[in-house]
This record gives sequence, structure tokens and C-alpha cells, in this order.
Amino acid sequence: MKIRILLAILLAAMLPCVALAEDDPEAVPLDELTWVEDGDAPDEAPASADDGLLVEEQSFRTLSQGMEGEDVRLMQIRLTELEYYSGDISGSFGANTRAAVEAFQADFGVEITGVADASLQSTMFATVYRPLRFGSQGELVKKLQTALMQLGYYTGKISGNYLESTREAVEQFQSRNALGVTGEANAATQSALFSGKPRGKNDAALPTITPPPVSDTFVVSDAEEVMLDDEPAVPFVKQLKYEDSDKSDGSPILALQERLTALGYYSGPISGNFLGNTRNAVKAFQKQNGLTVDGIVGEATWNALFNDPAVVLPDDTPKPTATPEPPAFHILVDVNNQVTTVYGRDEVGDYTIVVRQMLCSTGTKSNPSDPGDWTLNGKTARWCYFPKWGGYAQYWTRINRSIAFHSVIYNTVNTMDLSVSSYNNLGKRASHGCIRLTVADAKWIYDNCGAGTVVTIDEHLPADPELRASLKLPGLNRSNMLPYATEQPTAEPRYVSGAQPPLPLQKLKKNDSSEAVFWLQSKLRELGYYGGKVTGTYLDGTVNAVKAFQKDHGLTANGTADVGTLEALYAQELATPTPPPTDTPTPELIAAPETPVPSEAADNAE
Repeated sequence: MKIRILLAILLAAMLPCVALAEDDPEAVPLDELTWVEDGDAPDEAPASADDGLLVEEQSFRTLSQGMEGEDVRLMQIRLTELEYYSGDISGSFGANTRAAVEAFQADFGVEITGVADASLQSTMFATVYRPLRFGSQGELVKKLQTALMQLGYYTGKISGNYLESTREAVEQFQSRNALGVTGEANAATQSALFSGKPRGKNDAALPTITPPPVSDTFVVSDAEEVMLDDEPAVPFVKQLKYEDSDKSDGSPILALQERLTALGYYSGPISGNFLGNTRNAVKAFQKQNGLTVDGIVGEATWNALFNDPAVVLPDDTPKPTATPEPPAFHILVDVNNQVTTVYGRDEVGDYTIVVRQMLCSTGTKSNPSDPGDWTLNGKTARWCYFPKWGGYAQYWTRINRSIAFHSVIYNTVNTMDLSVSSYNNLGKRASHGCIRLTVADAKWIYDNCGAGTVVTIDEHLPADPELRASLKLPGLNRSNMLPYATEQPTAEPRYVSGAQPPLPLQKLKKNDSSEAVFWLQSKLRELGYYGGKVTGTYLDGTVNAVKAFQKDHGLTANGTADVGTLEALYAQELATPTPPPTDTPTPELIAAPETPVPSEAADNAE
């Protein structure tokens, strides 16, 4: 099975090709690419996400000089196609094969060892176009020159030597086709030249894309959307709930009411108003079809309504109610603070325990990330490709049919070829809707958050400067293009409700960092004045909370916690001495945002 799939991938890489986008219009998982030549489909279907490159890369054995086998032969074929190897396809890893591996490693910025481990082989088979640049030679350069000549950009000799005239032709092609003008025939340039519909020198130029006004932002483009075989016939767009209203053409509420009417669950007006009668109909449908009965149309309810051929009608035998194990995590994307928080379940099953918090880059204001609640369907990819701009990213996890979690951007499938600006923009709006993370954070979600995990994208959470400061972006280590390792944080202080604070009381002010500040924030949070992250560092969120407390207690509202303010804050604790807390640290609990539940007694009129 492994060999068949790899051969299919190799054969595909030998063809002039067209990449069809997955359901995310910003990215195409590399294992999802479909190859077509002259309009004819290949005899065998390409590898799928469940039976393709991403699964097989885990079973690659490390290959080194002196080894033999079918996998060595396949690697030699691939290296031949990429013009790194010109020896016999023997299946024996000799000196020539080692030299080819070393040349590949040098070209892709990998440590030159001559050993092809699983990661290198994965990159090798995923690579569609070898980068060509000034000084390159060979048949691939001839093919490039020929294509550029046919489009009117190149007028020199088809020599196979990438010299100044070839570089100038590439630059003209890149400019005419709205690509980054580098003079290097990278993957994006060759994809546009061989795979798309390239503009000739005398054709109208593609319009220049102006990125949104965010400094040094690397913005990836939307790709042409192509529906896959497993794409729902009526795709889910957004969650619908009580008191929503939408009467526009194409309104999902109108479609919902029409569908419920057709199925016999609803008999009210097709109004576009999601009120009591609509909610009751949704609940009745959910009960009959074994869904969670909450009156909210999420992705599962929508797909059961519109895309399930075995939908249950009101008079049919109900489906048994599913009782799946709740997902381990709930993910909150805080657009205002550019922070993604993963919550775990507490002892009663609520998602209140902060497991991981990560700086992110969400969509820009002109291309925002889709707000609302979304449910992961388990679709992932080890690498993804951004067709129009030619960029790549690691550890892609689908959120909905438009956006996904993924790493910062790479120019090629090469971990050393990082777009540094995309890393530096973490903590800012910088994408076309996807949620960008560091490689380690994107991998954590890829590894730990499976199908059924709910992702909430919220644009309206309050500013939390203490949280932002606690997630400062580390510097970038240029030797491996990964963040520098940060020191292990010391155990945070332990706050005990009702216990005496650290004594003696001393004035606390902005920019102070101490155990006393940690207690101040914890006490203000307990009293409802502070909603930010308890960090022990006194920033603007703490200043505002102290001001609010001072105003309510007839004190000078200056935001500085002087001794008088602290005495008022801890009046009860100071009046009733208690033993000091033990030194054993315990994890901080932060409550997840609550979603208000509408009353059952709401107006039923549509």
C-alpha cells in the first residue's frame, strides 16, 4: 500500500500540474493536491488525507549509505526527477545517491549529512518544483526558458544555464503575474508558469494586490475554491440561535425554516426571524435525530438537516441519542488581544482550566477571522500550500471551510525558509482569516485537538494588557528559524481566599511585579473588579480595576494601591487573622466565557 501511494505521488510530480484547492480557500494541504494533465484524470485516485502522504511519512525509515531496498529506489527516482541524481535506479544507496541527498539538503537549508531521515523524505516527496536561481543548470532550466519564451518573456538561447537574461525574464513574468519579484524561479513562480493560466508578456497584467495597512504583514491570498467529494451539498456557514434575524437573499435562517417546513417540523411563516416557533422546531428535529437538544443550529444539526440522506422525519422511529465522550478541550480565539487559549475540563466537566495560551495572528479587519462557534471535524495536514502566493505552513487544522489553525508562513517546504515577517507579526492581525501560531503551538493543536473540539472566535473580549505582556514573543533563532527557548517560569504564588495578604502592606503601583501584586489582582478578580490574567505584574488592567474599587469605596481613584486602598480591600482578612498559606503552588483557574441561555418562555411569534 505504501509503495503504491508513493509511486502515485512520484508520477504526479513528473507532470505539468494543476493544484485544486481544499475547502479552505486560504490553504491547500499538500496531501490533497489533485494532478491533471490535458484534462484527463489519472487511473488511480490521488492519496487522500486518510491514506496518503501525511500518514505514510510516519513510516519512512531513515536511509543512509550502504542500505538497499524499494524505498531507496523510490528516493532515487524522485531525486532524478528533481535533477539531483543521474545514476542508476538500483535501489542501492551508494556514494552518488549520498551526493544527491547532500545537494538536496543544501538547496533546502537542511543540515548536510547525506542521510535521508523521515522528515527529509517527506519534504522530498512533497516538493513539486525544485527552486531554480541564478547559476542553476540542467533540463529543468531549459524547460523554464522554453515556457518563458512561449509567453514572450525570454528571447535568448535555450541553453539550460540560468544567467542574467533568464533572471530578467523571470522578473518580468513575476511582475506581470502579480508574484513577488525576486528573479528566482521558486515554487510559486513555477506553479504559476506551468500549473495555472499564466499571463503572457503582451497580455493584460494581473492587478497588484495591496495588503492591508499592517506593517510588514505577509498576507496570503484566497485560492480558487473547488468542492471536494466529501464537501457537504449545503455547507454550514454559521451558528444560528434564538433571536437571530436575517431576511436577505441567501439567508441561512430562511433556508432553515424552509427545510424544517419541508420535513414537517415547522408550520410558521418563512420570516427570517429565529424566534420561539423556530427554536421549538429545531429542538423537535434534534430530539428525533439523536442530537443534543439545545435549539441551536450548529454544524452537526445543520448537516443532519441538509446533508444526511438518513434524516428522521417527525413520525419515524427516533434515532438513539448519541452520548459521546466530551472533547478534552475548548479553544477560545481572542481577536482583540490576539491570544488563543485552550481550556481543559474541571472536576464538574466545565471548560475552566487554562491548559495553554498562545500569541496568534488572526485575520485583518478587512479579511477577518469568522466569529462564532465552530466544531473541528478532524481534518488536518502536515503541510499546507497557499496557491496564489506560493507560501506554505505546517500543522494545518481545519476550523471551517474558510479558515484553519496553522503555523507561521514558509516560502517553500523547508523549515529554514521562514517568512520572518509572519513570525514577527504574531500578536497582530495579519492573515486572511486563518489563525497563525508558532510551529510548536500549531503542532500542539494538530496533535491534541481532534474532531468535536469547539473553537470560539470572539472579537469583543476586553483588552487584557497583563495577558499580552505574559505572552511576549521570543526572539527568532536564525540558526534553526525557531523561537529561542525561554526560561522556565518560577512557580506562581498561591492565593487563598479569606487568608491574610502578604504583610506588611506596602504601596503598589503600575509596573510593579511581586507576590503582593498577584494577591491584589486575585482579590480584585474575586470581587469582580478585575477580569484579566493574574500575572503578578501591575499593568493597565490592574490600574483600571483599582480605580473602580477606589471609586466604589470613596477613595481617591488614581489607580495606585496605597496602604489605605489595600486596607479597605483586605478589611475582612485583616480583621480575622488566618494562618498563612502553604508554599505548595496550585494551578490558576480561569473561568471560560459563559454563553447566555435564552429563556424558554420567550415570545413564540416569528
